[in-house]
Amino acid sequence: MESAVSCREPFTRTELFDCLTDTYRCFLTGSCPTRSPADMAGMIFTGVCELVPMELTCISLTLVDKMIHLRSQSQPPEVSVFCAELLRVLFQDMDLMSQLVHQFQNEDQIISHLAAKSVSTCAVYHLHKSGTISPVWHQKCVQAFHSSPPGAELDACLWSLTEVLKRLLKAADPEILERLLAAFDSSLSALCSKFLPEERKEETQCLVDFTSSSRSWGTTFCLLLDLLEALTASTSICGAGLRSQRLTHIHSSALLTTISSTSEYFVKKRALLLLKRAVLQKAGEDWALGEVPSTVMKHEDFSSDMNMLAQTVLTAVDANWLQSVQVESASFFGGTRHIRGDEGQKPDCVMLRAVSLLLLKSMELHIQTAGRTAGVDSSIEVHGYLQSLWSFLGRCSLHLMEVTHSCSWVSLLFGEQDDDMTEAAKALLSIFLHHRLCSGLDEFAVLEAACSSGCNPHCHFLLLLQSISFDHSILLDFLISAETCFLEYFVRYLKYLRSDWQGFTAACERVCMSGCHFSPQESITPGDMSALKYKGASDHNEFSSCVQPTGVLPVERIGAIAGLCLVEYDSSDESDPGSMETSEVEPGVCVCQKSQCTDLDVKQGNSGPPVFTGQKQYESSESTGLLRETNSTLEGGPGGLSLPLLQSKKTLSTNMAPLSGHVTGETSARAVLCLSELREVVTRLQTKKLFPYNPSSLLKLLVQVENCSHQSHLLQFSK
Repeated sequence: MESAVSCREPFTRTELFDCLTDTYRCFLTGSCPTRSPADMAGMIFTGVCELVPMELTCISLTLVDKMIHLRSQSQPPEVSVFCAELLRVLFQDMDLMSQLVHQFQNEDQIISHLAAKSVSTCAVYHLHKSGTISPVWHQKCVQAFHSSPPGAELDACLWSLTEVLKRLLKAADPEILERLLAAFDSSLSALCSKFLPEERKEETQCLVDFTSSSRSWGTTFCLLLDLLEALTASTSICGAGLRSQRLTHIHSSALLTTISSTSEYFVKKRALLLLKRAVLQKAGEDWALGEVPSTVMKHEDFSSDMNMLAQTVLTAVDANWLQSVQVESASFFGGTRHIRGDEGQKPDCVMLRAVSLLLLKSMELHIQTAGRTAGVDSSIEVHGYLQSLWSFLGRCSLHLMEVTHSCSWVSLLFGEQDDDMTEAAKALLSIFLHHRLCSGLDEFAVLEAACSSGCNPHCHFLLLLQSISFDHSILLDFLISAETCFLEYFVRYLKYLRSDWQGFTAACERVCMSGCHFSPQESITPGDMSALKYKGASDHNEFSSCVQPTGVLPVERIGAIAGLCLVEYDSSDESDPGSMETSEVEPGVCVCQKSQCTDLDVKQGNSGPPVFTGQKQYESSESTGLLRETNSTLEGGPGGLSLPLLQSKKTLSTNMAPLSGHVTGETSARAVLCLSELREVVTRLQTKKLFPYNPSSLLKLLVQVENCSHQSHLLQFSK
């Protein structure tokens, strides 16, 4: 150390600044500095350890991080040799790591963060090179986790470990990852027990103690939440053999208490998003950039952990947790803004979507656990949860309560987030099928109850198609994306659709006559491009939403969809056919005639909602007239299919008068046309071996749906 001191004495601040900046420029250009590694090591050590201006310390820390990055990359031989010798002198002869972790407690947040960044890079480098964990870094973090209060030192340790975990997750090395997690397992459990105690009384007291004693509690807590997300994401690489990887699920009750407590709003929001990603099995999706596997490794405790999380959420909802969840106004770039007198208060839809998905997915998991053994009581219980959610949304967002059709809340709330909307639709489909199985009601009563609760799957699918302008190419984009959620939802819905075509026809009537309408000119307000406005069907100055393709599409997506086009797949040879796990179905068999639904007659008066008369057929006189008018032009389609109303998009006249039957036929025809075009393009891609997986089962379902539509039209025409 004395030699290091003697090396540092000659350097003035100006000389130190010039040498450090020149060295950094040399590394950027791939050349060696003029000074020797020993001289440069002395300068860097001086910048990190001595009382020098903050700028010199920051440059020194940044230079250390840059050198370690260069060692892990391909560089000219002379640069690699120079960096290796410089790092050896710094970390072996001068013990720079001890000085770096000492900077964790620096009150200057920039210096503390740059030190944590350099230490993290060094820790990852040593893990990959030798498989060992830096003892100095490990000891510092463990000590902070056990004893440090919220503040700079604990923040730096939390950030550093999270950063190391993220880099190891992207490298997807399970052996190194397990070794690191095992080294921190007990200290992380102790840390979470301090911040997230399991007993409710202790939770509240802990939050009060921390928030009153430290102004930095919110920052520390959010860094802990980031670490919990990285720990949860690690299960996709190496399973969950350690308690620390399951801390999000174990402490889910305390996290829910945090969301409903008096803590700062950004802390509540961050905790809620963590639980949402945990229940969706998408931990780490924001920073992993698709590098973390989309399918979670099913470890030994996976099912019990997910069930524990779901039951914790449902128990909290039973205890009126939703009533204590605070939702503030929506934020904008630059923060919040003042609301004009003629503007409504727009709620934070990120919070609304997160709460909704957390509850819906918890209900879905609860249903899957109950299985077919559940009875009427389970159906009533699920209905109660939906009513609680509906009350919460009504309290926080009045415009969600102004819709004329309850099922449109999904498109209205989730329209800006396709992945969230798909997850919500998939969960609601599971909830509906469970209610259908366990309620003991006939099919008509089930659909009536579903619409009143906002979970009719036919309505959700129709509103989804409306929101994408019945564009089959967007459905194709969903199907070939890396996410499998839409594929799972789509296949499951098509299986239900083929067995309940009459319910689908009735849903077309309901959606159309509800007047779910979108008017861009009336919706746009200064600073808000996503508000939606609903009008009644009696307004003849505007097209019906079932004729106008925008449906409930947010304004900012209209231009994007209008100019949307897919990549030309004919020129691609990168995709290989895979396999799709769906149950086999009999090709060409229409199941709509075998449906166990109670056949009903839906008639529409001059105004008001549809009237269900309880007769033997879903039918509308105007709809029958339209079918008779078009059936004279029937032509045979591929594979012997006759597809009425599907000869050309041009036959779908937007000038049609908004009569109930005409509009219903229009909507049904556009939906079937969209599915037919999707089937054709998927078939072409499969023939050319350009589809990313085997879509045979999906194609069979699409053919069956088209057959159901055809036979339904023939039955009505024969009358």
